[in-house]
Formats: sequence, structure tokens, C-alpha cells
Amino acid sequence: MTRYAKGKRALFAALLGCCCSAFAPSVVQAASAPQPAAQGRSVLDLSQGWRFQAGDQPEEVSRQGFDDAAWQTVSVPHTWNRLGEYVKERSSSANNYQGAGWYRLHVKAPRAAARERQFLDFAGVGKIADIWVNGTHVGRHEGAFARFRIDVTAVWKPGLDNLVVVRADNSKPTADNESGQVIPLSGDFFVNGGIYRGVTLLTAPDAGVDLLDFGGPGVYAKATSVTPESASVDVLVRLRNQGALPRKMVMTTTLRDAGGRTVATQSQTLSLAPGQDSRQVSLSLPRPHLWNGRADPYMYSIAVETREPGAARQTVTVPLGVRSFSFDANAGFFLNGKHVKLQGVSRHQDVMGKGWALSDEDHARDMRMIEELGANTVRQAHYQHADAWSDEADRSGMVVWAELPYVTTPSLSGGKGSDRLWANAEQQLREQIRQNYNHPSIMMWSVGNEVDSAKGFGVQGEPPQPLALLRHLNQIAKQEDPSRPTTFADCCEGLTMFKTAGEGLAGAADLIGYNRYYGWYMPNPTDARRQFGEALDKLHADHPTLPISVSEYGGGGSLTQHSDNVRAGFVNMAGRPQPEEFESFVHEENWPVIRERDYVFASWAWNMFDFPSDLRQEGDAIDLNTKGLVSFDRKTRKDAFYYYKAQWNPEPMIHLTGKRYVDRAYAVMEVRAYSNAVKARLTVNGQMIGETDCPDRICIWPDVRLAPGENRAVVDAEVGGAKVSDATVWTGPNPALSGIAIDAGDLAGRVVAGRRFGSDNFVTGGAPMILNMEGFGRKAANPRRVEAGSPELFEFWREGEAFSYAIPAPDGRWKVTVLTFQPSPAAPGSAMMAISANGALAVPAFNIAASAGGALKAKAITFAVDVRGGVLKLDFAGKGGKAVVAAITLDK
Repeated sequence: MTRYAKGKRALFAALLGCCCSAFAPSVVQAASAPQPAAQGRSVLDLSQGWRFQAGDQPEEVSRQGFDDAAWQTVSVPHTWNRLGEYVKERSSSANNYQGAGWYRLHVKAPRAAARERQFLDFAGVGKIADIWVNGTHVGRHEGAFARFRIDVTAVWKPGLDNLVVVRADNSKPTADNESGQVIPLSGDFFVNGGIYRGVTLLTAPDAGVDLLDFGGPGVYAKATSVTPESASVDVLVRLRNQGALPRKMVMTTTLRDAGGRTVATQSQTLSLAPGQDSRQVSLSLPRPHLWNGRADPYMYSIAVETREPGAARQTVTVPLGVRSFSFDANAGFFLNGKHVKLQGVSRHQDVMGKGWALSDEDHARDMRMIEELGANTVRQAHYQHADAWSDEADRSGMVVWAELPYVTTPSLSGGKGSDRLWANAEQQLREQIRQNYNHPSIMMWSVGNEVDSAKGFGVQGEPPQPLALLRHLNQIAKQEDPSRPTTFADCCEGLTMFKTAGEGLAGAADLIGYNRYYGWYMPNPTDARRQFGEALDKLHADHPTLPISVSEYGGGGSLTQHSDNVRAGFVNMAGRPQPEEFESFVHEENWPVIRERDYVFASWAWNMFDFPSDLRQEGDAIDLNTKGLVSFDRKTRKDAFYYYKAQWNPEPMIHLTGKRYVDRAYAVMEVRAYSNAVKARLTVNGQMIGETDCPDRICIWPDVRLAPGENRAVVDAEVGGAKVSDATVWTGPNPALSGIAIDAGDLAGRVVAGRRFGSDNFVTGGAPMILNMEGFGRKAANPRRVEAGSPELFEFWREGEAFSYAIPAPDGRWKVTVLTFQPSPAAPGSAMMAISANGALAVPAFNIAASAGGALKAKAITFAVDVRGGVLKLDFAGKGGKAVVAAITLDK
């Protein structure tokens, strides 16, 4: 067993310089006066009054005399990007501009006392930031996700008007631009531009806890030697004297419990020479109250006060969670000595209408929804998230995978990546670790995601070589924080989805996560459970000493596209449709595989929320990855959300699926519910359908008949003595009036020329096919169309040497119409098809292409049949080729 609860003391590298930041204390909103954020420090909120202009500008905009009256007035957080909509074509409200945007702000600066300095603090600017103050360029920061702070004392005009100008640049990376030297270079998400997190002016003493420490707080605490009787608390304090002479001060380190009571304290007198220094402090904590995940996320605090004669005291306070944890390659994850199966979700920092410009309330709402799900872990994909988000994770007791944005590739031109890119990746990793070191929720540092997937994202030439940088970043992470393990997410081991450089990445970090989409991107999606289980077992056998997790799995789900039979139609994983029911099916097949394997220490469903990607035009959306369990606007929990709530949250519940599929295509349906009850009952229109068992938290009533018009369905159950119920209304068709229509091969139903076609259903044999298969990243071949009055009915079809349909239909005489065509000119010209109805030959064998007048031309075959016993049996047989069916209609 590899244990990380008792790591060595952190060994830190040399500091970077002016573009590094320090701990950002809580900010009280203020427009004109500094507010106390910590004793001895003051903060001026700079959120209001900015002027903004998109597009690059001449450098004269950084000078006082420039007239910005025509620019837009904005407040920060701000981004110019708005991407991702539930429509099929991008609307005029979308903004996917990638390039420069300029901001200007006039500030009447507060006066600083003697021995004080002033800093501009930026919590996040996407992606490259250049800063001017009063016409002087004072700093640059490369990286969209970390806090950075710049000392502006030398150019600030205390008590007078000061001009702050920011150029933010989120240009699309290329092999020869600056953005192409700053990670991430590529990925299935959109990097927003702008000052999308807060900005403040910080005034603080010029000697004390270091404010220029890669954005970190300067105070780093961890608990070691944790037993029920005691724990040791080691504190590293980084100090800086920005004056010209040595300074004497007293440093007091205090450990307080959650109620603010002092538990331990230690003081020491320092002689601080100009420049940087550090001190180690050890405190003893009797009878520690453990941070114990979701069960009890208890937190202490560490306060470091520095005080010198004649100067104000300054205090920096950081959280401390006392816990031990370990990972075992066979037994999984242990928190405080007890096994915990980590089950959760990944999350991107986008919200519809806001992009990345989120509020603390946005973060809190997202965490409450994840708690409702019953998750106990969150993966921060694919970059450093906001301080407020990690604070939420601490308070909620989530175990966190924190990730560096080394995504897809180290280079857009091949090789291992440039020295400049390596330096940037190292800088961003040091920033992330120092800024997040004190979060007890974070228990692993991820140094990359799918770093050998460049060919899948259109990178030309030979595949880049990502392993060297991955190993280098692993070393940096261990240098910064040996108390936590490293990990990364793998896309491609053992797969042939993308051409890679062939480097074996497993073992480059302490742990590994596998992004695996069985049931979605893999062949034979309805065989996902077997495929996934065998794949995980092989990976475990190949790496028996490496703790493994499933860092991504899932499928797309659209709120307005629905399936009558998830096992019958073609899964269009990179296009349309992507029905909500199939997303649920993917999770139903994947989660049991993960749950049953103790060696899988954690899993993160992809994704908690739909999120933007300009590579996507899928499902019922544009510029959205639709794999979320919740919609982009956070208004709708998809059915798959409730599947996990039934699996993970012990609170009594039951949820009817398919509520959004109101107008049903067929009068017979399968009713499903998710519940943590043992049994559940179903009534439709007040009539008892029956009670059924709910194995694996799924309750199923097959072949439920709907009356024409409204059908009120109610499910109810008891869980631990508590009664739960759910209800919905489905509109049933009247086959005698509207007939029955099947869109063969299609996973979702559709309305064509005013007629509702159900998805492929009631079928045995054959295979669903697609005419124009789209590739990931909007890579589509030249589309082919069928010459027909309703060409959309030929986008999918079913083919095979023999297959049959058993269609529920009222007794009586029906006119049957079968739509067929020859999908490809390369198919055998002699291909013929015969049709039987209820065991009797209805249509003798005919040549499909010849009867239609050639390939890609529609042919409609109509015949009459009498139905007895409520089922029409249609058999299709190919002769000299495959039978092909694009649609079937029954009419009176």
C-alpha cells in the first residue's frame, strides 16, 4: 500500500518574481475606500467602472490621454465570450471571438502609510494578461487560471487618479503565436477571454508574510503523525522584506478550532534581512477532530501574525483539515484508515449566459446540486478552479482531483514541446499547488489530461511526444508537495482511436485515471458492460501495483430528443440525435462495472453540467458537450442525474424517467423509474399496472399500454418507512386515426411532414446504419442525400440478410408502406429484398436499386395486411445482398 498521509516536508523551488500572487483575503465590496481584509492589510475592490473594447488596439490606449468614452462600461468578473445554446445553428447572441480585449479603469488610489506597498491582485485573466499602470507596463501573466499579483508601488500615485489598463488575449493557439506557448494548446472545451475573476488593490506592510509567492498565501500547513490521541501540525511560512534594511519582528503562529478557540500557539523573534526568507513551525494538536469527508468536514485554522515595533500587525489565516489518506492498487482509497469508494462527477467552470464570469453564488449552487446527487468526490476539469469553488469542496467534504491544464498535447508542431512551453507549464503547476495547498479536500494533483490525443484534435504531422513533459511535471509536483500523490487522465492506452507516438504513459505519476467511453465512442455500444469490465480488468492486470480510477465516462443526452428503444437505433456519438434515454442507458451500463471493482479507487462521471465546446454540434445543441447530468443553465436535471441520486444518495426517492417525452409515438411503452426502494408500484389513469422489484435501483414495467390522449402515470414506493412518489402525463396516440410510423435505424423519433415517427423499435436482427457520419470536431464527409419527398427519413436505416419487426397494432386491415433505397453505388447491383407479413409472402423479391431507378433513390412499397392478435409480424430477407428498410408506416 502506498501512503501519502506522512509525506516529507515540502521542498519548494525558487520564486518566480513579480507576476506571482499571494493569498487573497475575503474582500468587502467597496467603491472608494479600502476595507480590512486581514489585520494589517486593506483591500480596495476594483469590480466597477471598467471600460472595455474587443479587438486589438494601439498601445496609446494605455495612456491617460486616450478617450475611451465610446467603449463599453462593464464590471468584473467579465468575459466577452458567450457560447453554447440549445439550438441547432449558432445565434447572433453567441460570441466565440478569440483574440485581444482591452480594459481601462480610473482609480483614485488610497494613500499608503510608511513601510507599506500596494499590489494589483488579479484572480484570473484569460489567457494572457498584460498590465499597464499610468502608462507604464508593469507585468505580464501567461495562463488563464491562476491568481497573480503585481507590485505597483513604484508607479502608483497615492491619493490621485490612477489608470489601470489590461490587455487580455485568448487567441486560438497556433504553432507560431504566443498563445501556442501557453497551456492548454487544445482541448474539448472553450478558453474564455477577459478579466473573468475579481480584481483588487491590496495595501500591506512591506515586510512579513510573502505576497509574491506564486499566488500562494505564503503560509502552508499540514497535519502529520495523525492518531486519535494527537497530531503534529507542520507550518511553512514564507517571508519577504521589501525594505532596504534588516527588520526585527515577532511571528506568532496560532492553531484554532472551528469555534475560534486557540488550541496551540508558538511565537518566535525574527531578524529578517532584505529579500526572501522562510521559517518552519511545529505545533502539537491533542485529540484531533478529523476532516472526514462528507460525513464530517471539520476544519481548523492556522493564523500567522507578524508584528514589528512601530508598524501594524498583519495576519494571514489559512484552513487546516486534519486527515490521513492512502491509495491501494487492489483495495482502493482509504480516508482516515477507512475504505471509501470515491464516486462523483467532473465539473467545468461555465454557466449559460455568463461564460467563466461566475459569482460565489454560482459556485455554491453547483456544489449543492452535486451534494444532492450523493457524490463524495469532484474532479476539477481541466484546469485550476476558483478559490470559492475549492472552499465549497472543503466545506462539503468532497475529495478533489485538482488538475493542471496540460491537455491534449505539448506541441502543435510535433516533438516534446518548446522550452518556453515547458517553463509555462511548470509555472502554472507551481501556482496551482501553492494557491491550493491548504485545501484539505484536494488529495491528488493531476499533471495532465489526454496528453497523447493530439491527432484526435486535428494536430498535423507526426504525433507529438508528451511523456517527457508529463514526467517533468510529476517531478515538480512532488517537489512542491510530496504529501499528496500525483495522477493524470489517460485517453488512449490499449485503444486505436487516435494515432499516438506510442509512448507508454502509465506509471508517469503515482496514480492514473482512464477516460473510457464504453457505450458511446466504442463499437457495439449495447455491449458496453462486458467491454468495459474486460477493459478495466486488463488494465489492472497490466499494472498490478498502480492505483487506477475512471476519470471520465458517460454519453450525450439531449432534453428534446427521445428514444423508444435505446438498443435498436444508431448511436450518433458526434452528431444528431443524442436522446436523453441513451445517456441514461450508458450510465446504467457503466456504473455497475465500476462499483463492483474495489481496485477502481474512484470514478468521475463526465460531466456534471453541459458545457461549451466549439468543436461540437450535437444532439439538440450547438457549441455544447451534452454529456452533463444537468443542463448548461442548471435548470433541468436529466434522468441520468436521478439514476445516480438513487445509487448514491440514501435519502428516500423515486423518479419516473421519460417525462420530457410527452407526445408518445407508440401506444405501447416501457415505463422505468429510478428508486432506492426495494419495490415500486405503477398506476396509469388510476388503474394498477402492478408492483415490481427494483434491482440495481431500476424499476421496469414492460409493455404498458397507453390510451389515446392524456395518460397520468404515478409511481410510489416505501423506503425505510418513508413514502415516496412521482407522476407525469404522457399523451398516447390513436393508431386508428394517426397510424403507426417507425423511423428504422434511428435512435430517436422525429416529426416528418406533420407525422410523428417513433424511433426504431419492435425489431429483431439486422443493424442500424447512418448515411452521413459526422466525426468529432465537426469533421464530416461530403453529405449524401436521398432523392425523396422526405429525405430525412433516409438519414438512418436498418439492414441485414434477415431481420423482423413485431409491431403492436390493433386488429383489422392495415395499409403497410415500407421505404427502402440502395445506400451506396458500391453495393451489389443485384441486391434484392423480399417482405413477408404474418408468415406469408407479401412482396416477392425485387431489385432495390433497379426498382428505385439507381442508388440513393427512394422506393416505397405498399401492401395491405390483416392483423389478428394485436401484432403485425414483418420479415425482411435479402437475396444477393442485404435487405434495407428506412421507414415503416401503417395506416387504416
